[in-house]
Amino acid sequence: MGPMVKNSLAVIAGVVGGSIVNMAIVTGGNVIVPPPAGMNPEDAASIAAHIHLFGPLNFAVPWLAHALGTLAGAALVARLAATRAFALALGIGGFFLLGGIAASTMNPAPA
Repeated sequence: MGPMVKNSLAVIAGVVGGSIVNMAIVTGGNVIVPPPAGMNPEDAASIAAHIHLFGPLNFAVPWLAHALGTLAGAALVARLAATRAFALALGIGGFFLLGGIAASTMNPAPA
């Protein structure tokens, strides 16, 4: 298998692996740190109506999910890449950064 194919597969694996870690922490975080009473975490309007009830731990869970998802994806790419492992890992970091920015603009979040 050529290095270009191996690097492409490594990037795909990094995106998928990092996303799995991210979503596992986000979904599990609602069990460990429950949202405020009466809030539906699947509804943006409900989140906006209850955002003033969020405590620091409610904000720590998504931060941790994005941080560890990015770390897992970048580490996976760095481990699997044939060449340019550092550059590919930075690319995964940029991908997840853009995803976090998009998520914070789509969901009601404090500035």
